[in-house]
Amino acid sequence: MVKLKNKNKENSNDSSFFINVIKGALIALCVSLIGILIFAFVIRFVYVPENAISPINQIIKGLSILIGCFIGLKKCKEMGFITGLVIGFIYTALAFVTFSILDGQFVFSKTILNDLLFGGIIGAICGIISVNFLGKKKA
Repeated sequence: MVKLKNKNKENSNDSSFFINVIKGALIALCVSLIGILIFAFVIRFVYVPENAISPINQIIKGLSILIGCFIGLKKCKEMGFITGLVIGFIYTALAFVTFSILDGQFVFSKTILNDLLFGGIIGAICGIISVNFLGKKKA
């Protein structure tokens, strides 16, 4: 009987991990879409140097991952590094597919690998920050 209860707890932890990851990645994607839309609106009316566009896009991605990790890991007290890493990877993959669909073409290059690496690293850092910040806030 005890083994059954432990197994159910493990299954609920596994499912909550995936729910947290998917929720965080989807929220990050929504924040990113809103951020890019606002940035496109700003570019339409204000001159932004061409060499500033890429760094601003990276900042939008980083903030999106941070917000996605904070919301996705709200109830999580541990595994911030791993969960944030996975959120960053999944967000980056979803963002690539979404923006490729909006652009009308899929172009695979080194850029997507760099974005995956960036998303994973930022996600891991944001996951650690989220778990530690939210954990101390509740205590």
